[in-house]
Amino acid sequence: MEEKQMNERKEMLLSLMSEKSYVPMKIKELAMLLEIPKSQREELQQVLEELVAEGKVSVSKKGKYARPEIFSQTGIFTAHPRGFGFVSIEGRERDVFVAPDKKKDAMDGDTVQVAVEENGQDGRPEASVLKVIKRANETVIGLFEKNRRFGFVIPDNPRITEDIYIPEGKEKGAVSGHKVVVKLESYGGKKKGPEGKVVEILGHINDPGVDILSIVRAYGLPEAYPPEVMKEAEQIPEALSEEEILEELHKGRMDFRQVPMVTIDREDAKDLDDAVSISKETVDGEPLYHLGVHIADVSYYVKEKSALDQEAYQRGTSVYLVDRVLPMLPHRLSNGICSLNAGCDRLALSCLMDIDGKGNVAGYRICETLIRVDKRMSYSKVNQVLEAGNSPQADIPEDYRPFVPMLLLLNEAAELLRKKRMARGAVDFDFPECKILLDEKGRPVEIKPYERNRATMLIEDCMLAANETVAEDTYWQQLPFLYRSHEKPDEEKVKRFGILINNFGYSIHLQNGTLHPKELQKLLEKIEGKPEEALLSRLALRSMKKAGYTTQCSGHFGLAANYYTHFTSPIRRYPDLQIHRIIKENLHGGLGKKRAAHYEKILDEAAVWTSARERLADEAERETEKAKKVQFMERHIGDEYEGVISGMNHYGFYVELPNTVEGMVRLTELDGDYYVFDEEHYELVGQRTRRTYKLGQPVRVYVVSVDRYLKTIDFRPVRD
Repeated sequence: MEEKQMNERKEMLLSLMSEKSYVPMKIKELAMLLEIPKSQREELQQVLEELVAEGKVSVSKKGKYARPEIFSQTGIFTAHPRGFGFVSIEGRERDVFVAPDKKKDAMDGDTVQVAVEENGQDGRPEASVLKVIKRANETVIGLFEKNRRFGFVIPDNPRITEDIYIPEGKEKGAVSGHKVVVKLESYGGKKKGPEGKVVEILGHINDPGVDILSIVRAYGLPEAYPPEVMKEAEQIPEALSEEEILEELHKGRMDFRQVPMVTIDREDAKDLDDAVSISKETVDGEPLYHLGVHIADVSYYVKEKSALDQEAYQRGTSVYLVDRVLPMLPHRLSNGICSLNAGCDRLALSCLMDIDGKGNVAGYRICETLIRVDKRMSYSKVNQVLEAGNSPQADIPEDYRPFVPMLLLLNEAAELLRKKRMARGAVDFDFPECKILLDEKGRPVEIKPYERNRATMLIEDCMLAANETVAEDTYWQQLPFLYRSHEKPDEEKVKRFGILINNFGYSIHLQNGTLHPKELQKLLEKIEGKPEEALLSRLALRSMKKAGYTTQCSGHFGLAANYYTHFTSPIRRYPDLQIHRIIKENLHGGLGKKRAAHYEKILDEAAVWTSARERLADEAERETEKAKKVQFMERHIGDEYEGVISGMNHYGFYVELPNTVEGMVRLTELDGDYYVFDEEHYELVGQRTRRTYKLGQPVRVYVVSVDRYLKTIDFRPVRD
């Protein structure tokens, strides 16, 4: 068919499909409508195929043709550093692939309208971006480089794959090496890159704090509070007045100031939102522990719809970065009146549990209380006490000695709770976290893995018990609520994980294709202390879904719990603050139909929003750690380390050091052999030497180079 004839037929078909009365049709129906004889249907097919390839026409699963917008769907575009991308569409299990030439001017995070072709290349669904509905990137953070007559910015986000052109006069005085904020004025297209202007200079890439500030801005994390929020915070008193105390006690708040209680936290913690108390009696010859978990009554100060509340909701969570904390609430509250500081009268919401000798919660009460913490304790010193036990010769800090009986009793109750939880199948992943110590200029001087010890586990056990108890209580009262849910793993991921562990001689039993957490727990027990423990634990975690907030009580797979929520951290997590309000209204009998309907209306959106804010905070925290780890390793070029292979792909393998630093050994850095990645067995195999590198394998490496901008560390194996 001649080009002219082809173009005429294309125009005719597009004109037909643009008519309001047109409905999607199969090729046979189009041929009949256009009175095209059977002998010419192949030509019609050819024209339609070209229109589909050009993205001007789409074809449905049933083979019907129409303009792309008729079949279009909306989703979130995620770009890949190599130019292509994916669109996640609600209702679809898998994201849809977008080729580099089909993404138009879409950028990472944009909400896009796409036409989906169900049978693209390789038979998989593919999408073409029709238009961007909502932009995710009005500003971009990056490194400014000056050219002769113009500048350009290399985005920090590797998923924004094109440099941003900065015309002369729009650089705001930036020079090469400056980290800047760019406001995008054009998003580019097929033949033109994005364009913008510099609106803020954060500082030089090597200036102290600029690396973290860049991440704060890149993730859109809030820094200063709006004036109206600070004004409201200033009006909150720094301490409880005697009049306020008497008024609260008169309303029915319980006075627990004579109950011995302590807080146990990291040494550097400033927002103390949980305290614990314990006593024990014998009932019918059986022990009964009275465990109190006392949580800061933040909702007393942060009222619904106030400026403080709206700001806390927008932030969603406190963000703990390497060199700073971006708190959900202003310091006047988070470190002041809401923090359970020792010796201060504080308002709390308490979960009082009776724990029997088998670790069951035999009874409980949730109530408003007035408390006074006796001592602020640290994990490290409490662990000293627990390790020493009752030994009078033990090396125990003098000021902790009066509390030894209480701490030992807390540990007894915690161990019973843990034993009960593990018996039902809870999965206990213990991955090393780290503390990065900085000097006065923000340079990392030491990376210390956080030790998970008996003291951290004690507090963990108490908080888990309170969260479960509150969730179950609320569930059976059928109150509108925010639960912390963790779905069962995806069946396909579990099968892949099962195949992988078979290579190591392990297996997991599935019931009707479903994995029970008890099976995962058994596996973790079997691999404990083995060389492959770190690897298989990590892969098991990857096979699981992420936990999040929901309004439905669907249980928590990892904890093997039917009921679970987040109740214990209202200073730093908005969901906890929100459910405190619901609990308190219910305690006061005020959660009638109208208020219940109000919460039902707002909680679905709150669940989605706070889950998203939590993920964003986690990503930002990881990025800041990565930046400081790279800076730390800059001073260790050439140093040798023992590590473990923690990840693998077609380009090489990752090695994790004992201090949690991770770097890559590229295939090009290996011993001259040609290595092939065996995905099924997670190993790289040398085709000439048959030498293998496997996940979990110990390996000695030395540091070759680091890239502060890309936040990468390159290792090379030490030759035998």
